[in-house]
Amino acid sequence: MKIKNIKEIRGIIEVKTGLHIGGSNDEIKIGGIDNPVIKNPLNNEPYIPGSSLKGKIRTLLEWQFGTMTSDGKPTNIEENDSESAKQIAKLFGNGKTIKDTKLAQEIGPSRVSFGDCGLKNKEELLDKNALTEEKVEVRINRLTGTVDRGGPRHMERVPAGAEFEFSITLMEFENDENLENLLALGMKLLELTNLGGSGSRGYGKIKFKNIEGLSDKFLENKELKSYEDLKKLAGI
Repeated sequence: MKIKNIKEIRGIIEVKTGLHIGGSNDEIKIGGIDNPVIKNPLNNEPYIPGSSLKGKIRTLLEWQFGTMTSDGKPTNIEENDSESAKQIAKLFGNGKTIKDTKLAQEIGPSRVSFGDCGLKNKEELLDKNALTEEKVEVRINRLTGTVDRGGPRHMERVPAGAEFEFSITLMEFENDENLENLLALGMKLLELTNLGGSGSRGYGKIKFKNIEGLSDKFLENKELKSYEDLKKLAGI
């Protein structure tokens, strides 16, 4: 195998609704945050892990192409050798070591890597309020209309309006086809769903903007084209 090209795709992730990607909290104080967001330990600023982007985009593509496994694990092409599964495996990796030497050579290494996304507009957020917000949630008993046992939950979120810088590296080998199409479609699927936890409650709507490095055929005004357009380009 021979590398034909390496692309760096960069831009901004704009948070449209409060974003919660969970971190750890060794000490929970009375009245404090029960569910903190992940933060950089060096500056205590929230960030978006590259692993969160990769995992969600891969999952959405597996749902899109019907390759999702019954156990929820990444598709293993030794069990599903459809062309769609192979393309996803080429882009993200197979998830398991491929024992079949010929198949392993066909798939090769993962083509895409996602960097952690650092906060871009820290000063703007601090001028308005803070880098994160606290959202109090309660569970209501359907019969009594009162708060269920356990009391309110204190969720920490990155507020709407926060912006993060993203960087995605895409390696292209000879004979690779449609992998960039697949990546662009996966990014659009993420825009249409959510990133992080509690998406069904409105959390985690994001938008990719000021995109550079992705082929122009996938973009309009440095933003992703419509879902329908990107599906056609991906051959769906």
